[in-house]
Amino acid sequence: MTKAMRRRRPTLLLCAAAAMGCASIAPTTRAFVPAPVRQRAVSVRRRDDVSNRLNMSDGGAKEESDDNFLASLFKNFQQNESDAAAIEEPIETEEEKARRLRLKRLVEIESGEVRRASRVAEDKFFYLLLFAFQLLPLIGSDRIESVLYFFGVAVTTVYLGGRQEVVDAPERISRNNALYAPVGASLAIGGLYLLLKAGIDITSVYAIMVTLFGALAISDIGVPILRNMFPGVDFAEAEVPVPRGLAEKLDLDKPALPLDGLVTLGLGLLCTLVYWAPAAMEQKFLISNAIAWALGMVSLGAISLGSFQTGAILLAGLFCYDIFWVFGTDVMMTVATKVEAPVKFLYTAPPSDTPRDYPFSVLGLGDVVIPGLFVRLMSKADEVLRPKNLSYFNVATGAYAAGLLACFGVNEIFHNGQPALLYLDPSLVGGTLACAAANGQVADLWDFKEEGGENDDE
Repeated sequence: MTKAMRRRRPTLLLCAAAAMGCASIAPTTRAFVPAPVRQRAVSVRRRDDVSNRLNMSDGGAKEESDDNFLASLFKNFQQNESDAAAIEEPIETEEEKARRLRLKRLVEIESGEVRRASRVAEDKFFYLLLFAFQLLPLIGSDRIESVLYFFGVAVTTVYLGGRQEVVDAPERISRNNALYAPVGASLAIGGLYLLLKAGIDITSVYAIMVTLFGALAISDIGVPILRNMFPGVDFAEAEVPVPRGLAEKLDLDKPALPLDGLVTLGLGLLCTLVYWAPAAMEQKFLISNAIAWALGMVSLGAISLGSFQTGAILLAGLFCYDIFWVFGTDVMMTVATKVEAPVKFLYTAPPSDTPRDYPFSVLGLGDVVIPGLFVRLMSKADEVLRPKNLSYFNVATGAYAAGLLACFGVNEIFHNGQPALLYLDPSLVGGTLACAAANGQVADLWDFKEEGGENDDE
């Protein structure tokens, strides 16, 4: 279940939270005072009454020293104060605590969804532009259309992914993770290649897993878009009733689910069903691209590089990885064309007299997400370093676009597949360091870490 589907009515939640708060500051009823505390308060009151009666009967004949009198008075004052505090503070049960934390979490989620929707509204032109690129296949399948499509979708996705708001803090990549990422990626792609060569086709299993995750990704990334498409609908309040048995299984406070989460989840499942429909991929490749785009956007929001040095290590390692597997072997091209799953962007290949083994031009999702993580890190650098001359995020986005154009240009000249990270990674690292030099912040950028990134080495 996505974050959006765990929300409830924020107005009711705030009222409930306010009611709980009022109870905590004015618990005068016996229901809020546990029995042991009440008994102790009664015993203290009886002791004070007996003491007062003895003093009255003696007529004040018995005198104590000033020191003993002040010490006794101070002790009684402290005892009465602690007992009063014990009476005033309610004891929260585990069930009440769990409910309070759940309500607090739901309010935080709704607040995050409001921020996400606001950012989508700010970037609505780029979302419309992204949609317009999906119309290019209607124009034609020549080389110029495919290059324009890949370039537009990739750059727009990197820009939007770098600016998007998220509800939860992203998972941070440590320096060791970045260092060993090329090894893990090599083992994964090498294992797929060996399975294919051995005649074991796991494409269906792999594609099923990816499309299911894709449905959840569409559900998550679609919520702020849906809210902007229908601004007249109060999605923070709109809910759909569900059977009480289902509500108990999902641990819901009330038998209802948010409308926006259900609509986007339905859209995600519909895309999955269309992807698996018995039709040629040439007729449904845009659905595959939509699933891949949602996975890419969610990845950009869920992962953080943490620091500039971690980002540089990751890009350097995958730079070598991409060059080796593309130029040194046929592994990359074999896996990219034989394993059919929505982890890449497709565009129908230009008409040719020579038959093609694979009817699509391809841009791998990793060529968008990996550089996109670095671009997103630069948006955080802008917030912290506050450059005077050039924005690190804008320069990184431009560097990504320039590197991608260089890749397409070389591909057009030599007519063979190119490792995109060969052009993207140096462009990104070199461009941002040049930007730092223009801002007089080279050392600051090199040592830059996101807030909370002290454990970067772990």
